[in-house]
Amino acid sequence: MATASTAHTITPEERKVIFASSLGTVFEWYDFYLYGSLAAIIAKQFFAGTDPNTAFIFALLAFAAGFIVRPFGALVFGRLGDLVGRKYTFLVTILIMGASTFIVGILPNYNSIGIAAPIILIILRILQGLALGGEYGGAATYVAEHAPEGKRGSFTAWIQTTATLGLFLSLLVILGVRTAVGEAAFADWGWRIPFLVSIILLGISVWIRLSMNESPAFLKMKSEGKISKAPLTEAFGRWKNLKLVILALIGMTAGQAVVWYAGQFYSLFFLTQTLKVDGPLANILIALALLLATPFFLIFGSLSDKIGRKPIILGGCLIAAVTYFPIFQGLTHYANPALEAALQKAPVIVTADPATCQFQFNPTGTKKFTSSCDIAKAKLSAASVNYENVAAAPGSVATIKIGDKILTSYDAAGLSKEDAAAKDKAFSKELADDIKAAGYPTKADPDQMNKPMVLLLLFILVLYVTMVYGPVAAALVEMFPTRIRYTSMSMPYHIGNGWFGGLLPTTAFALVAYKGDIYYGLWYPIVIALATFVIGLLFVKESKDNNINAED
Repeated sequence: MATASTAHTITPEERKVIFASSLGTVFEWYDFYLYGSLAAIIAKQFFAGTDPNTAFIFALLAFAAGFIVRPFGALVFGRLGDLVGRKYTFLVTILIMGASTFIVGILPNYNSIGIAAPIILIILRILQGLALGGEYGGAATYVAEHAPEGKRGSFTAWIQTTATLGLFLSLLVILGVRTAVGEAAFADWGWRIPFLVSIILLGISVWIRLSMNESPAFLKMKSEGKISKAPLTEAFGRWKNLKLVILALIGMTAGQAVVWYAGQFYSLFFLTQTLKVDGPLANILIALALLLATPFFLIFGSLSDKIGRKPIILGGCLIAAVTYFPIFQGLTHYANPALEAALQKAPVIVTADPATCQFQFNPTGTKKFTSSCDIAKAKLSAASVNYENVAAAPGSVATIKIGDKILTSYDAAGLSKEDAAAKDKAFSKELADDIKAAGYPTKADPDQMNKPMVLLLLFILVLYVTMVYGPVAAALVEMFPTRIRYTSMSMPYHIGNGWFGGLLPTTAFALVAYKGDIYYGLWYPIVIALATFVIGLLFVKESKDNNINAED
């Protein structure tokens, strides 16, 4: 087999399969990530009837909705793909994605149509999530079923570049439009342009996909009358296959997902929200890291054809878990040295009744944290201030000690909206003044930043992404039989990436607020990556030599 794979020369048809599948999937990811990149601006446009914090939370809710519904898209379109074919199913998914994205670009804002604006926006976001839930499994299955034996890793690795390239393309288009029209015009109307551009990408994708042929494995199965009549029942109602789905999730995709999101999203969140790096500069640094690291998807995909999928995916999970703390501490050191100095020289203590302190996990954005302890911790976490927790007497109001100064928090429970807003404004100003006086910077100073070192650390984080993500499509395809492959591989992928990965920023913020340590949120990806490493090592079988048509 090794000899055959080495001697194989890629045919024009195989090249077309890879190009057409990958290009369409790049555009889907572009559409999907536009929203996340523009969440703050969209919040002001579509949630203008609420205060800025609630508006941003609801914008994140709409972003999360796209992730949470992805497994349901996998069920709907996975079943369709196993019943009627790969080609037509992911033609439908790209039409839904492209149309939903374009409509966001022309959707009137809150000031024009009121509450209908955010409702329609969230519906469109859900449609995007459903479409993406069906797209990835179809593209990966389609390419893998065209690949010769011994080349599935290198062929499907092209699909694996698409999420990163889609993110990169979205950042590039946003940056270009932002620069061309100016910040004020972009915030007013220019943000719509990247969404409207998607209609051109949709036209190209549909034209290309209409010219593609159905997967040979699916055609063979169809001609032999072996198509599954109940893919969902076969995939999840029989323990033999359900066991593989569960192992694929906890022994592979959960760890892969948190490493992916830590490297490409949490790193951006950490730079802008925690280290207070200017947004455009942070986006440029992330985009450069993505560009430099993207070829490694193909390198690790090809390498997995030789040494196996497991060593690379699980090795990436392990090395990421071991090195996250020093890498993110390095980002603080090189991106915002003034913050690093303040964290060391100006310790902060929160003294509060432990019974009033909640774990601030709020993925839906609907929960209100009104105790004096929760308010104090949320404000400090948002300002990137580490603090020590000290227990106070039951029923007491939380206090914040910054150096020699003591600031008393407040309880918002029972206050009218106006009184709560007034209290919040006064407390926020006093806290901001005290933090600034203690040496905590409000923004990272670009002149103090060591940009080459920041870029190097971001590159390493994305390199881990390429290790875990490059071979995973081939591994998932090889775990399941053709008749239920689309359905079976899509579910663990989208639960892993949609839920474990998509909720990473929310969970990390809750952990930071709970502990009072800007790095504490890293425990979430570390624990899940280590769990995947152990479970995958013990229970997931190597799949690179599997004959993917053997059970048909």
